[in-house]
Amino acid sequence: MRIVLDAMGGDYAPAAVVDGGVQAAREFGVEVVLAGRREAIEPELAKHDTAGLQLPIVHASQVIEMDEHPALVAKAKRDSSMVVGMQLVRQGEADAFVTMGNSGGALAVALFHLGRLKGIKRPALSSVFPTVKGPAFLIDLGANADCKPEYLLQFAVMGSVYAERVLGIANPRVGLVSNGEEEGKGNSLVQETTPLLKASGLNFVGNVEGKDVPAGLADVIVTDGFTGNVIVKISEGVAAMILEVLEREIKARPVAMAGALLAKPAFRAVKRALDYSEYGGAALLGVNGIVIVGHGRSNAKAVKSALRVAKVAIESKVLDAIRSGVQAAGGAAEEEGN
Repeated sequence: MRIVLDAMGGDYAPAAVVDGGVQAAREFGVEVVLAGRREAIEPELAKHDTAGLQLPIVHASQVIEMDEHPALVAKAKRDSSMVVGMQLVRQGEADAFVTMGNSGGALAVALFHLGRLKGIKRPALSSVFPTVKGPAFLIDLGANADCKPEYLLQFAVMGSVYAERVLGIANPRVGLVSNGEEEGKGNSLVQETTPLLKASGLNFVGNVEGKDVPAGLADVIVTDGFTGNVIVKISEGVAAMILEVLEREIKARPVAMAGALLAKPAFRAVKRALDYSEYGGAALLGVNGIVIVGHGRSNAKAVKSALRVAKVAIESKVLDAIRSGVQAAGGAAEEEGN
């Protein structure tokens, strides 16, 4: 198994990225191909004990920066670490690509160099979302701000396949984000998507409101990229606020401090459940290859987690399952239309 890691992507690249790559190679027994500027990667590799590990470097002279326009640089920077890495996947020389870099750039490069899976109208960014009942899967996170009902149907199929194959959730419950749980609620997009999901053969449980997402009422949460991105960003902000306020208020009370010492393991567990680095990266589903996009501020632990996600996706044959699922759902949607 060969996984390409964009060594130049992310706020803390290449140091944190190389560190995470070394950890993944050691713990998961995979070959991690480091794509990027050799002169920047080699000094970082030298800081680690890499004896017996497979960590080859594939030189790429350019970097797609976080603030660059995705569509323009995807074609202009042909020797960027993203392009070089995804070309290895396209040519069958690697099984997956992982980056902590520009998410829009990753989407543009994947579309330009890998292409879409046959039958997929729009690829989608998706990720694990923590809930009180365990992890759920949220799709789309921002790849498609404007959507059509058939896009959301395909998102639901891809999300359901991923939740079952990678997260190990049997017959995952699929929910559609709306402003009310009743079937008649929602904008025109939600109302037109509902009959498609009901006819899809998926375990569709209906509409889910914002409060239902963290409550774990669905295993796969389907929405357009604009709404999904807002959900993620608000959730990250609220989680950080709660932890900060809790810490501040405990420190302000001596008696609470004593209790906090006893509750320290519980606080650690809560922090871990809300920690993005535990979940790795967002899967870019719908492109003809396994692509995982991590958070720009990823540390070594998050990089290692993203490589773990890629490994599981490869082992689970996610691409084949998505192809079959989309084909079956497409037939069901056509029958509903007739």
